[in-house]
Amino acid sequence: MKNFLNVSGLKAGYGAAQVLFGVDFSMKEGEVMTLLGRNGMGRSTTIKCLFGLLPPKGGQIEFDGKAVEGLASYQIARLGLGLVPEGRQVFPNLTVEENLVATARTNPASKLKPWTLDRVYGFFPRLKERRSNLGSQLSGGEQQMLAIGRALLTNPRLVVLDEATEGLAPLIRAEIWRALGELKSEGLSMIVIDKNLGPLMDLADRHFVMEKGKVVWSGDSAALRAEPRIVHEYLGV
Repeated sequence: MKNFLNVSGLKAGYGAAQVLFGVDFSMKEGEVMTLLGRNGMGRSTTIKCLFGLLPPKGGQIEFDGKAVEGLASYQIARLGLGLVPEGRQVFPNLTVEENLVATARTNPASKLKPWTLDRVYGFFPRLKERRSNLGSQLSGGEQQMLAIGRALLTNPRLVVLDEATEGLAPLIRAEIWRALGELKSEGLSMIVIDKNLGPLMDLADRHFVMEKGKVVWSGDSAALRAEPRIVHEYLGV
C-alpha cells in the first residue's frame, strides 16, 4: 500500500529562528500516528506547515500523491485534511450548532461514512444538549468535543489533533480517547499530539519522536514500550 502522507526533509522556522531541521515521516491511509516530544521540539510547527499556516523553508509534503507545500490553507483543507487545533479555538460568539455548520462540507473523495450534524450529535450527545449555547459558555471538555465535531463535519480523510486532551479532567479525557478509538475503528486516518502516553500507546499504530526539530526515533507501540530509554530521554516520562 502506498503512503497516504509523506513528509520529507521539512525545514521551517519563524524569522531568523529555524525550528525544523529536516523532518521525515509517513503514514498509510487508515493509520493512526503520533508526534511525540517535549514542548518546543517542533511538533506544532510541523502541523502548521502541514496545513499551510506556516510556509516551509525546504522539503516536501505530499498528501495522497499531491504536493501540498506552498498551497493555501483552504486549498489543503479541501483535499481532506481536518484540524483540531491546540487550544480548541472555537468561535466564542457563535452557538454550538453555528460552530459546527460554519465550515461543514461534503467530500466526494472520502470513502468513509459521511458526517452530518445529526451524526455528530449522536457521537457527542452533550453537544446536542448544548447546541444553543455560545462557544464561550462551554467547558473545556465541551469545547474539545465541539472542535472535534467541527473537524469531522468537513468530512476529512485525515484528522490532526494538536494537544488532544490538554487541560481536561480525567473523565473528559477518557471520553475523548473513547471517541478517537471509535474513529480509528471506522478507518479514519489520524495524527495525534498529546502528552498522555498510555492512551496513545493503545490508540496509535506508529509513533514518531521529535527532538530539536528532527525525528529521532520511530516505531510501533510494542517497540516504544520495549525502549524505556527513549521514553525517559525524549519524553521525560
